[in-house]
Amino acid sequence: MSAGGGKKAIIAALAANLTIAALKFVAYALTRSSSMLAEGIHSVADSGNQVLLLVGGKRAKRQASPEHPFGYGRERYIYAFIVSIVLFSVGGLFALYEAYHKYQDPHPIEGSFWWVPLAVLIGAIIAESFSFRTAIRESNHTRGSMSWVRFVRTAKSPELPVILLEDFGALLGLLFALIGVSMTLLTDNGVWDAAGTAMIGLLLVAIAAVLAVETKSLLLGESASADAVAKIEAAISDDGTTRIIHLKTLHLGPDELLVAAKISVESQDTGSQIAGAINDAEQRIRAAVPIATAIYLEPDLYAPRATATPSANGSSAAPRPDSGSSGQV
Repeated sequence: MSAGGGKKAIIAALAANLTIAALKFVAYALTRSSSMLAEGIHSVADSGNQVLLLVGGKRAKRQASPEHPFGYGRERYIYAFIVSIVLFSVGGLFALYEAYHKYQDPHPIEGSFWWVPLAVLIGAIIAESFSFRTAIRESNHTRGSMSWVRFVRTAKSPELPVILLEDFGALLGLLFALIGVSMTLLTDNGVWDAAGTAMIGLLLVAIAAVLAVETKSLLLGESASADAVAKIEAAISDDGTTRIIHLKTLHLGPDELLVAAKISVESQDTGSQIAGAINDAEQRIRAAVPIATAIYLEPDLYAPRATATPSANGSSAAPRPDSGSSGQV
């Protein structure tokens, strides 16, 4: 995912949520609908989350320092994880608390502005649909043939999956609120309003849990995609003589990849020949996978076994038992 595409989706969602939040709070002030209050807090939480994503993207661009020699690319993962916490607490738990409070003391929509929540919710659905369309359009640039579930689970850039899930959750939440408010108006029973609020809370908690799991995996450190690993393996072996003993990759950030490999050299090669082979391999890797910003190649002698043992990244090269093939690089 391009940083520009993610930023465009974030700004579109932020503009929609700020406008919608103000309208929802006006509707709550006029009608005292708990669904409208929950949806207003939901939009505030989403707006704050989008600001966090923008801040994380900006901080991730800082130059590497002696204290952080691999840069600050993971700042984007950290802020995305904070987003899941905000969505869970400010959005989900508040909505569940408000639902419980409303259920204890149910009351119908108050005042003569009963039509205001319906108008606001319908307008909000339209606005969120435009934001959701922008997120879908930007995601399609890199999603390819992947399913949406796989895209959310495998994306290395957290911004678009976060916006996709938030916008999808916002649309579902608005639908729940619309059902709750409509049924309250039809039956004059505030329990429907409480039920709509509870559904919004459960939805936000579920989305926050998914985001927390996915961003935690990114924070722990994920390897390159299978496609990128295949390109790296092909680049290393492209000269026809170099073999991979073992290979590991690690995302230092969405657009920064660490590549560490032990590669074969001939026993008769001189030091200059080995250095030249490593330099050539590094150039081929960078050409094949431009986000490979840190590459460490260690030379060793290759001694194949009868049965190859796949590496953690899918490499089928057979390591030598005496060449540090335990996976440490």
